[in-house]
Amino acid sequence: MAFLTKLINDNQTIELEKFDGSHFTSLPTDYSNDHSTKICFLDLETTGLNTQDCKIIEFAAKLTAIDNTSGELLGIVDEYQSFNDPEEMIDPLITKITGIDNNTVEGHSIDWESVSHILNNADIVVAHNAQFDRAVMDRCLPLSQEQVWLCSMKDINWMERGLNARGQEILCIWHGFYYDSHRAMFDVDALIHLVTYNVEGLNNAVLELLINATKPTYKIIALNSDFDKKDLLKARRYIWNAPKRYWWKNLTSEEVDNEKEWMASHIYNGDFQGRIDEIALTDKHKF
Repeated sequence: MAFLTKLINDNQTIELEKFDGSHFTSLPTDYSNDHSTKICFLDLETTGLNTQDCKIIEFAAKLTAIDNTSGELLGIVDEYQSFNDPEEMIDPLITKITGIDNNTVEGHSIDWESVSHILNNADIVVAHNAQFDRAVMDRCLPLSQEQVWLCSMKDINWMERGLNARGQEILCIWHGFYYDSHRAMFDVDALIHLVTYNVEGLNNAVLELLINATKPTYKIIALNSDFDKKDLLKARRYIWNAPKRYWWKNLTSEEVDNEKEWMASHIYNGDFQGRIDEIALTDKHKF
């Protein structure tokens, strides 16, 4: 296990604290600070995992002010949470995971004006596995398509920070706290705490998000790759685009040359035949 060293007691035991976000500082909704960035942390609970047709059953977001130099959480500027009736039966498995059933959401609906107000005031929107949350939000709210989205799972190099997994729950545990997961606002609170957690010898993880918010991203596409190369591509974390029938993944500018060399060697027998596209900042984590 990759627990932070400071959490391990002399007798080699670890005590986990339950986190609920109750210590967060509230700031006025018109808060302004030239040395901070407003980040909206967002989470959804949905009826399923298919982003094309799943429906939101719970929405939660908090607009935070983050110090640009230290990564310190200055406070919560705005927040919104709501259940949402999908007007269909919620799968018992979803209820088992989230605790949300049809009785819970009956008569509830999301106030999209409140959501829009938060997004309009955010410099960045962050979610853990943003590709999923963004796909659903882009479908439900056109304003989402204009935002800069970042992923706290993929846009933070957790491996470089000594942690060999990227799931939010296990990352929180390795940082010494647990929470009531798979409820939208609890997930949001825990994510804020995770990326602003002060780790000795390391910058707060949220600073990596701020850097990546302005860095170009590139999409590498394995055009016309042979079927028998699919396992190699999957192992290297390429994603299959079924409608367009190609494998792809996103890269930083520093990774492009190395990936082209790998693809030339392993996919195209020595000559790179794929494609590199630069991704606009507002198109990050669009599927």
